Amino acid sequence: MGRDLTALFDPRSVAVVGASDDPAKYGHAVASQALRADGRRPVHLVNRRGGTVLGKPAAPSLAAIGEPVDLVVVSVPGSGFEAAVESALACGAKAIVAITAGFAEAGPAGLARQRAVVARVREAGAVLVGPNCLGIADNTTELYLASDRFAPGGVALLSQSGNLALELQLRGAPHGLGFSRFVSLGNQADVTLVDLVEDCARHEATTAIAVYAEDFGDGRAFARAAAGAGKPVVLLTAGRGTASARSAQSHTGALTTSADVVAAACRDAGVELVRTPREMTVVLAALSAGTRTAGRRTAVFTDGGGHGAVAADAAEDAGLDVPELGGPTQDRLRAVLWEQSSVGNPVDLAGMGEQRPLSYADTVGELLAADEVDAVLMTGYFGGYAASEGGLGGGPAGGSVLADGETRAAKEIARHLATAAKPLVVQSMYPRSPSCRVLAEAGVPVFSATEDAARALAALTGRATATAPGIAPLPAPAVELGDPGYHGVRALLAAAGVPFPAAREVIDEAELMAAAEDFEGPYVLKALHLLHKSDAGGVALRLPDRAALVAAYREMHARLGAAAYSVEAMADLSDGVELIVGVNRDPRFGPVAMVGLGGVLTETLRDVAFALAPVPAARAEQLLRGLRTGALLDGVRGRPAVDVAAAAAVIERITEVAAAHPEIAELEVNPLLVRPDGALALDARAVLG
Repeated sequence: MGRDLTALFDPRSVAVVGASDDPAKYGHAVASQALRADGRRPVHLVNRRGGTVLGKPAAPSLAAIGEPVDLVVVSVPGSGFEAAVESALACGAKAIVAITAGFAEAGPAGLARQRAVVARVREAGAVLVGPNCLGIADNTTELYLASDRFAPGGVALLSQSGNLALELQLRGAPHGLGFSRFVSLGNQADVTLVDLVEDCARHEATTAIAVYAEDFGDGRAFARAAAGAGKPVVLLTAGRGTASARSAQSHTGALTTSADVVAAACRDAGVELVRTPREMTVVLAALSAGTRTAGRRTAVFTDGGGHGAVAADAAEDAGLDVPELGGPTQDRLRAVLWEQSSVGNPVDLAGMGEQRPLSYADTVGELLAADEVDAVLMTGYFGGYAASEGGLGGGPAGGSVLADGETRAAKEIARHLATAAKPLVVQSMYPRSPSCRVLAEAGVPVFSATEDAARALAALTGRATATAPGIAPLPAPAVELGDPGYHGVRALLAAAGVPFPAAREVIDEAELMAAAEDFEGPYVLKALHLLHKSDAGGVALRLPDRAALVAAYREMHARLGAAAYSVEAMADLSDGVELIVGVNRDPRFGPVAMVGLGGVLTETLRDVAFALAPVPAARAEQLLRGLRTGALLDGVRGRPAVDVAAAAAVIERITEVAAAHPEIAELEVNPLLVRPDGALALDARAVLG
């Protein structure tokens, strides 16, 4: 059930320690907001000088209140913070909101103070938000303990940035977006993002959870909480650069950025990942207003060819499909449109809207009724005729007849939508026009920008609503890897069922000859203890016999002087596809798997996909088939298809091993050869943490 945060969001009484008449102090802003609901619960103001604050009597201390207080806001200088917390706990506080800063964010000494305070709070059975936060609010319980007002609505906003929270309010207002809760995360010393997501998931008045986070804490736990929320979670985060990958030693580490990890976690958990506050607003507006569907087949409907072409491109860029409509659907559209209208997709009125505004509604009705259409994106001039009557510009002079007709069309579109379980999103040059307001009031998301409308529709269709893979549980930790060398890693993986060619480790020419007796050529010779053997010229392939093997060994040893070598049976590379499978251990999200096209061109081609490890075989197959070069797996230009199921099974075993060994920072098999008759690991390496 998660932690009980009742005292945080619905306390029986509140005290603001550090309440002030000085508008420059945060205690002034919080106290002002708290008093808005003075009738809902007792609100006590505490100022060490006593007297009055904001025209209300102020107690000089919490103890002077003379009765228990459920929730205490602490907004005092850092030197007095610990004493304020002790006083809060002494008067029975079950929740503390710590505005005061200067703790973990200030360095090791601050972190030590923070940990000591949290230990004391938990010992007392209380919870603490912050420190270094900007307060909380819950519109459903009339709890106002932040500096800003939040319009009521269904979005719970959990943010590490106060300014971004304010921007989301401003951007959301035109779309009617409101907030059930706001929590400034602060340092998450006690109450974490995970705790809050779990609590908001249980909160009936919350319909969507919006998160801005720079520090996830336990990222995997966040992904699990989001996956189990049962309502949309939209995430905006920072730090999507590549700097974290620069120090990586394997191909896997070098190809895995912070953005890849977060995106993989979001895909697995079904979280909507956005890049900007504007995009977050667009997605939230869509989720709060629109019907969701599992399909992505989108009909683009326009009253101008240019708008239709641009919208079709934007839809495909957003991950939607814009297929040509089938013959029966085109015939039904021709029956309600005129001859010059286009009915293939995009569907273009070609001027008919001015002759008969209800043609907008007729077309939308036919598209929503078509079995081959999952969603409709309407774009262009609609709204312009009514805008002229409303003083918003647009529309021909004396266009009252057209304006009335457009408004009737909007009402008819709303009626069509009420009987169709499919989303409709509108882009209009006049989004504030009366006819567009009719659509918005009927639950149709309306935007001024084409790319916003396309992104909104993507949030309502298959990409967002298809069953997410979920977050596989981590296996129990296994016995630590004793030998992190090449053959030690091979042995670890082989014990888990990963197939390898026959091989022996040798340290001199005598052992080389003995190894050659164990299996027939052709042979492979590898210099060991080199991170990227191929790049260093430490791999010799297709050595046909023992003489060639000895010659290769002498040349390689003279050049590299490696301490040990591996003699291996040469695999049959014909009709095979080389893959890479790796796992990189992220400090926030734990083991993260990468699969993609492998071999020596891995980092050049960068055709890879990511998921949280371990990766079940079914999910591994999805990742492989989603690669840009995924068609190679099914055979091209006369080559046979390879055994993708075998490759997926091996990926599952590799990622299980990596997930069970927290001491391994990077584990990689490259290449994993996949042939029509199975899969074979040809090389492996591990980097310890």
